[in-house]
Amino acid sequence: MEIRRAVRSDTEGINRLLRQVLEVHHEGRPDLFKGGVKKYTDEQLAEIIADDKRPIFAAFDGDRLTGYAFCVLKYYPDDNILTDIHTLYIDDLCVDETERGRHIGKAIFEYVLEFARSIGCYNVTLNVWTCNEAAMRFYEAMGMKPQKIGMETIL
Repeated sequence: MEIRRAVRSDTEGINRLLRQVLEVHHEGRPDLFKGGVKKYTDEQLAEIIADDKRPIFAAFDGDRLTGYAFCVLKYYPDDNILTDIHTLYIDDLCVDETERGRHIGKAIFEYVLEFARSIGCYNVTLNVWTCNEAAMRFYEAMGMKPQKIGMETIL
């Protein structure tokens, strides 16, 4: 398995996985997430791929994209309430549904942690929907702990 920064020619494989992620969210929360769509247009995806503050790390088995992690570098210097730390936020991590159980997600996660360490990040954060119990178990197994909890009332 090879993990590297995504490039524009990876768009087709990334889109395939983006659709899988959205379907998980649509099945769990159809009141919030549309089905049969993808998160980004190809133009938006190209902008993200080119942005050093939003790296996408992609895992490959040969030439087949098997997983990715969309990341965002966050830093709030001189904020009134937050300390001056660098955070790497995982916006989205996905392993192809046909490839799960092969430890690809763990390898991607560990790659992201090493990248964050190498650029001096204090922490790595992410959000996970409670309807995605498999993802919650995965992140807990990776040693993540809740930092904050989002709550809602549906009206």
